[in-house]
Amino acid sequence: MSETPRHPRYSRRSLLRVGAAGGAAFTGGLLLPGAARAAAPHPTVLDTPVLDTPTPGSPTLPSPRGERTAGSALRPFGRHLAYGADPSRQVVVSWQVPDAVTAPFVRIGLQPGDLGAPVPAEVRTLVSKLAWQHPVEDQPLVKPTTVTQYYLHARVDQLVPDTTYYYAVGHQGHDPAGRLGDVASFRTAPAPGRGAGFTFTAFGDQGIGYNAAATAHLIAGLDPAFHLHMGDLSYANSGGSGKTDDAYDARLWDSFFVQNDPVAARTPWMVAVGNHEMEPWYGGDGYGGVRARFTMPDNAWDQSTGIYSWRYQNVGLVSLDGNDVCFNTPANLDHTKGRQKKWLEARLAALRADPGIDFIVVYLHQCTYSTCHDNGAELGAQQDWAPLFDKYQVDLVLSGHNHVYERTDPIRAGKATRKAASGDTVNPVKDGTTYVVAGGGGGGLYKFPASDTYLGHETRNDAPVPMVVSDRSGHEQTVKVTWSRVRYTGYCLVAVDVTPAVGGASARMEVRSVTEDGTAVDRVTVQRG
Repeated sequence: MSETPRHPRYSRRSLLRVGAAGGAAFTGGLLLPGAARAAAPHPTVLDTPVLDTPTPGSPTLPSPRGERTAGSALRPFGRHLAYGADPSRQVVVSWQVPDAVTAPFVRIGLQPGDLGAPVPAEVRTLVSKLAWQHPVEDQPLVKPTTVTQYYLHARVDQLVPDTTYYYAVGHQGHDPAGRLGDVASFRTAPAPGRGAGFTFTAFGDQGIGYNAAATAHLIAGLDPAFHLHMGDLSYANSGGSGKTDDAYDARLWDSFFVQNDPVAARTPWMVAVGNHEMEPWYGGDGYGGVRARFTMPDNAWDQSTGIYSWRYQNVGLVSLDGNDVCFNTPANLDHTKGRQKKWLEARLAALRADPGIDFIVVYLHQCTYSTCHDNGAELGAQQDWAPLFDKYQVDLVLSGHNHVYERTDPIRAGKATRKAASGDTVNPVKDGTTYVVAGGGGGGLYKFPASDTYLGHETRNDAPVPMVVSDRSGHEQTVKVTWSRVRYTGYCLVAVDVTPAVGGASARMEVRSVTEDGTAVDRVTVQRG
């Protein structure tokens, strides 16, 4: 057996809040309008990580080398943004460098040609041994024994709501100031209750390739406020079982971030973990790699991973770790020991009690309901979480896992309450929750046991369709269901157009599925009241 590497644990004690002097330095290069100048942003900076005592199953930092490439020859790549729990004021800028660098930073400003002083970034170093990998490309004759990846993250807090910021990332020897080609931008959310309508997009199971690139660039064309990725991101771990005999190539993550940089550098991507993110070489839960590569709010509890909630305007969003309730890939089954379920109920109750929240959207990897047999539906989610979705009238549940598009009729207590064809409007208060599988992000497509039926290509769809689930012991069961309303075998994403309540009209979400060439596959309106 290969030796299990060790990995540094990133303590939340590494967070620093920049004080008055740091804030002044940060805003010194900004051209702030009058109102914004009074509310100048004061960044929260992620510094060099505080390394707790290494624990078994965690990779170590690389040994220092005698020679290193000059910083001027190293270029950042793979930029990706994420919102904090308050997207009107919090953004995380993340990227990679090909080798160790000194003093990495982000510059940020209100004009692309006038960026502020450097804001330090945290470096998270991930070491992967070649001994437990199966590289997809040929290795050189002089082979290294490890792959070392350098991920950098800078969290910027106290931004001005509803404002476009420009930024560039660099390090000692490479300062992007004055190079407009290195500058990207993002926009903070409006303060709650002050914005107009907005759009967000979602898919899962992307991988790397031309279909994956096409769906990613479709995001850019739709120009959403943010994008939800429902797990199975790079398929660097192609096995997805969460076991150490899975085929794995750590450098496929480099390709994933390069592929998505043109989009993710400008549109925040909020990710959930899938079974292919269980990389057991990095710690007991296999999420050490995720924690190195991404900075999500992860505010369920200290050191939660992929379990968090946040708010964008009138929509409350909840990301869940479906591996915790997954019977058919049980490597992390019950790993939170009920903590996630307890937290979920508390968060759903708080969101539903908030008068400023019209809609609750839950996103996760595994399918609570699906008739695609390749991965089936997840009985654990039906048993643990669906009753909570019913109780707190969750409006929309988005998932991936099955590489198809499928939308259910509104469901309550496991059964459809009514038929909802493309173009219909559903009311979650009386009809129940709508479940959407959007796993056509780019990975190889799966199949349905029944014919496709989608917008403009409707087929007879009154007969029950078989749903396959695995029970806790791993045995498969087949149940006939009637709620599978729209099925499409192809690559696509979900776009959700949110309209707040205006002039006495109810708030609504138009949920539509769009193929990589812009063709509409499905459309349904979710409207409360």
